[in-house]
Amino acid sequence: MTDVRALHEWVRAHREEMVDDLGRYTGLETPSTDRLLLEAGLSWLDGWLRARLGEPESVGVTEGGEFGDVRVYDYAGSDATPVLLLCHYDTVWPQGTLDGWPFTVDGDIATGPGVFDMKAGLVQAVWAVRALEAAGLPRPPLRLVLNGDEEIGSPVSRPVIEKSAAGVQAALVFEAAADGAVKTARKGVGIYRVSATGVEAHAGLDPGKGASAVDEIARVVLALHGLTDLAAGTTVNVGVVGGGSRGNVIAGSAWGEVDVRVSSAAEAARIEEALAGLTAADPRATVTVEGGWNRPVMERSAGIAALFSRARDLAAEMGVTLRECAVGGASDGNFVAALGVPVLDGFGATGDGAHARHEHVSVSGMVERSALAAAVLTSLA
Repeated sequence: MTDVRALHEWVRAHREEMVDDLGRYTGLETPSTDRLLLEAGLSWLDGWLRARLGEPESVGVTEGGEFGDVRVYDYAGSDATPVLLLCHYDTVWPQGTLDGWPFTVDGDIATGPGVFDMKAGLVQAVWAVRALEAAGLPRPPLRLVLNGDEEIGSPVSRPVIEKSAAGVQAALVFEAAADGAVKTARKGVGIYRVSATGVEAHAGLDPGKGASAVDEIARVVLALHGLTDLAAGTTVNVGVVGGGSRGNVIAGSAWGEVDVRVSSAAEAARIEEALAGLTAADPRATVTVEGGWNRPVMERSAGIAALFSRARDLAAEMGVTLRECAVGGASDGNFVAALGVPVLDGFGATGDGAHARHEHVSVSGMVERSALAAAVLTSLA
């Protein structure tokens, strides 16, 4: 049996080194939309990973185009089936944020742009592997994916992540925890644009000759909002609308941007059918729908439940109560779970303030979660 408390003590003894790694990493700004800064950040990460974990068996590189590149590091392990580790290195914070908000540690709290979402998570993953090496404990082969476009929907990295998930026994996603809980279910996210085309006419002189696109979009908004089913975990929100040209002109065009969240594949199918069935009330007008699912649903499968139970029992050996939750937000874990792979998400930092100025992590929480990750990994070896 793995001595989880011993792993915890070893990581705790290296707390300051972990904090130093996080500080140096946070000191590199990596906004999703800045290709040059992402390149610099990934270059630093490559050197840091090699210094901390040694040479990988292989490194795969996928060019990110205008976004950050994707790198896949494969590390040797036992004869067990590989485990996938997912981390993104991009953040929502623009260049210059560090000037007024540098990395700072005050007691148990570390703050700075990107520490919670999700730079501390990668640091924890690396120190988990180091803890196993120091203890002489086995680990499964590890496949670490670093992508630089997660915060904008993973347009480049999605196929790389899905390919990397082939043949793995489980995936650990080092996204931030939700009030300390790991995430065993995430909603699927659909992003759509609904457009209406009408017939323009003078609103005072020839109103009967016009067909209002604004009227059509108004009807669509009501129909779409009517699809919301909170009991089923489904929300449909038309968050932005626009259209028309002048107040005295029957609108010839209008549009709306739609956000959809669902908790099950069945609800996703229901929403798709409803979107496909949208039509104009006036036969002279048209309604069209563009877009699709940005993230599939991550449902709490039997495999995910078993993986959580494993982590919960190991946490208990450390004297820690590990909780689980379902959240409305999505991550790269959604892609992997949709392939049938057991996923434990939100396995990264404990803290608060994702995408907000009060973003922070608990340093003791980093130590605890890193030790727990080590215990989970060796249990899968």
